[in-house]
Amino acid sequence: MEAPTNTETRWSRVASSLPVRNVQDLATDSEGLTEETLKRYIRLDIQEDEVLAEHSGEVPVINLGKLFNPDFAEEESARLRFACEDWGFFQLVNHGIPEEIIASIRSDIERFFKLPLEVKNAYAQLPGDLQGYGQAFVVSESQTLDWSDMFVIIAHPNEARDMKYWPVKPHTFRKSIEDYSSELMKTAHSIVTVIAKTLNIDLELMGDKYVCQYLRMNYYPPCMTMAEKVLGFSPHSDGSFLTLLLEVNSVEGLQIKRRDAWIPVKPDPNALLVNVGDFLEIMSNGKYKSIEHRVTINTKQERLTLSAFHVPSLDGVVSPVTGDAEERALYTTVGVEEYSKLYMSNKLDGKRALDHAKLL
Repeated sequence: MEAPTNTETRWSRVASSLPVRNVQDLATDSEGLTEETLKRYIRLDIQEDEVLAEHSGEVPVINLGKLFNPDFAEEESARLRFACEDWGFFQLVNHGIPEEIIASIRSDIERFFKLPLEVKNAYAQLPGDLQGYGQAFVVSESQTLDWSDMFVIIAHPNEARDMKYWPVKPHTFRKSIEDYSSELMKTAHSIVTVIAKTLNIDLELMGDKYVCQYLRMNYYPPCMTMAEKVLGFSPHSDGSFLTLLLEVNSVEGLQIKRRDAWIPVKPDPNALLVNVGDFLEIMSNGKYKSIEHRVTINTKQERLTLSAFHVPSLDGVVSPVTGDAEERALYTTVGVEEYSKLYMSNKLDGKRALDHAKLL
């Protein structure tokens, strides 16, 4: 096996996470599922937040094809601008990724997480590494843990890949990842092209802002006894420029924070869920918002998703772009590597990382 290149090492070691017990294994251990075992996962404050269930499914829907159709582009671009300004999230339909590629990656993710633990552990995170099968954002032995497992790889650029983490089981998995990653880069480019127009920003200024792609496969086991007391993912905004989420099995769980309440997002199997990341909020000078979101747990069904984080080059910087001389910059210029390390080396805590970039 080839030794990792400097590019691979630098990319994967932006931050690391402390090892914790596999949650999928814990969830199936009926004898070991005691209150003592679960105490690191229990959150006493979940019920304090209002959940507006009746608003489920109201996330704006954007048709990618219409964005590039002269007959509909102006109207659809206005909808995209509203979605980024007012919601920070939108469902992207007619995204152009072939159905067979979507079906393959969904099938292989489901099959991977059904593999025996010892097989999955062959891809376990190594000390000091971000990639692999395990966890993220675990920085102390005392913090409350999320009820989930994840598998992270860097898919783009090619020189940042560390192939020891690319699974050979299922045998089609590597091809599925490659095909999906490639198609998703095209989709991200299309979205950013229109976003640049809606912000009146030269597309060349955005050219290096989404060139790197992390894929994170998320597995949220059911929790029959204490689902209302645990979270699959703590409240956070994304330390990306743009995030594209694929619902693998369409089980509900994602909630976004809007006007101080949590709104459940109804999965759409035919759409990609897109959200604004911290770097885009900075570059847009706060016009487009990275929104807090969290994942709740189902009592009976597992939830699987694939998050694709498109982030700037580590060598780059992100600065707020103001519309004119009278518009005051609300954020400082941030180095991408510095911000990524800050974001990844702390436990998730709302938009706390972005607060470091805000100017008073």
